[in-house]
Amino acid sequence: MAREFKLPDVGEGVAEGEIVSWLVSEGDAVTEDQPVAEVETDKAVVEVPSPVNGTVQKIHFEAGTVVPVGDVIVTFDVEGEAAEPADAEAETEPEAEAESESKSATSRAESRTFAPPSVRRLARELGVDLDAVEGTGPSGRVTEGDVRAAAEGEEPAAAEAETATEPAETTQTTAAPSTQPAATGSQEAAGRDRTLAAPATRGLARELGVDIDDVPAVEQRDGEAFVTAEAVQQYAEGGQAAQAEAPAAGAPRQYAEGGETTEPYRGIRRTIGKQMAESKYTAPHVTHHDTAPIDALVETRARLKERATEKDVKLTYMPFVMKAIVAALKEFPILNSELREEEEEIAIKQDYNVGIAVATDAGLMVPVVKHVDQKSILQVASEVNELAQKARDRSISREEMQGGTFTVTNFGAIGGEYATPIINYPETAIMGLGAIDERPVAEDGEVRAAMTLPLSLSIDHRVIDGAEAAAFTNQVMEYLTDPELLLLE
Repeated sequence: MAREFKLPDVGEGVAEGEIVSWLVSEGDAVTEDQPVAEVETDKAVVEVPSPVNGTVQKIHFEAGTVVPVGDVIVTFDVEGEAAEPADAEAETEPEAEAESESKSATSRAESRTFAPPSVRRLARELGVDLDAVEGTGPSGRVTEGDVRAAAEGEEPAAAEAETATEPAETTQTTAAPSTQPAATGSQEAAGRDRTLAAPATRGLARELGVDIDDVPAVEQRDGEAFVTAEAVQQYAEGGQAAQAEAPAAGAPRQYAEGGETTEPYRGIRRTIGKQMAESKYTAPHVTHHDTAPIDALVETRARLKERATEKDVKLTYMPFVMKAIVAALKEFPILNSELREEEEEIAIKQDYNVGIAVATDAGLMVPVVKHVDQKSILQVASEVNELAQKARDRSISREEMQGGTFTVTNFGAIGGEYATPIINYPETAIMGLGAIDERPVAEDGEVRAAMTLPLSLSIDHRVIDGAEAAAFTNQVMEYLTDPELLLLE
């Protein structure tokens, strides 16, 4: 018996998900709870399990497709049951089944409004109620054209009908431009104040960068100039031809057009973008830079590295930096805080949970090492290594990326000295680490070569003053310059 399986809500109220890959093929036998697909939402990539024992009869969407929650993604033949009942049912009640599917689709369209972010943004800009717009895209998805038609007071269907009738209405006049090909490159701008045109024609003019009031009219309607899409296209081509001829006369050099490629902006990449924008446009950032001489830390780490290896732990500089930051946060707790604007309060965190920015193929992720103050350097090192690997292979859980109170980003692993880290909002501070390298340091009137670590501290200036940022950074530098001080913590 055929069993249709719909895309479930794989997150917390998500409306759609992208099918990253299928883990089965049509004809494959599956068991209950066996993963059949990987689906990416704006929060994470999750595996979708089969709800039954059976065989994959049909896969309804290709990998890479964004599917609304509730749409059928795969049909199973349920194990142990014959297919005849389904066939018989199909033979006896084909119309009823079709009607049922139609009602189901209509119901879905009525209950939810699907539209990509760019269309939602356009609707807001044009003051269009998206829920009142009938979508003409796949699965009832609202398109940019639907929104523009609604903004101009036209129903999508009406707009299409008007567009479709344009050739018939302008048959007499569209011949005029075609009889004057020599003039297409030199059409003068009409410069009217008012022009009649179908919404689709106005949309074409916008796409081609043409002022529709400059397009020569092909006829009059109700005493007003009326312009067709063909006239707009011809006017635009005339301008392009004129531009192409100009360099041919004075500049013989030709350049190959590189064009562009595009990739989807969704899933985790879209989530990262939203968080970055929210932080940058909400919290006024100020970044304080300084450099810590760390000869003693380099020696200490080199001395302990072999001992750590014996315990199967890779010891980097990061655990030392995290312990130094936590020690400094205890002295400057305002940097371990969160601003709650609606409650009009600043929350000073008593936990010391440090997030580590990790570059992955999917973008930047921030796993969190919790209770750093209560763990040894080796424990911190072990957790950093484990969480970073989980982030890179996309096996990290949501819980392992939540609860941070302060964040560290190590851009120096790639190169460079200073940057302006964006705060991991709603936290109020983030420390960026530059590349550890030998640099000149002036001490007691002499310049010597020393191992140094550049530091970049960004703060939310609504909560933290510049003096506090500088004092906090000085304290971190003191611990890094003399790491034995961490033994007293």
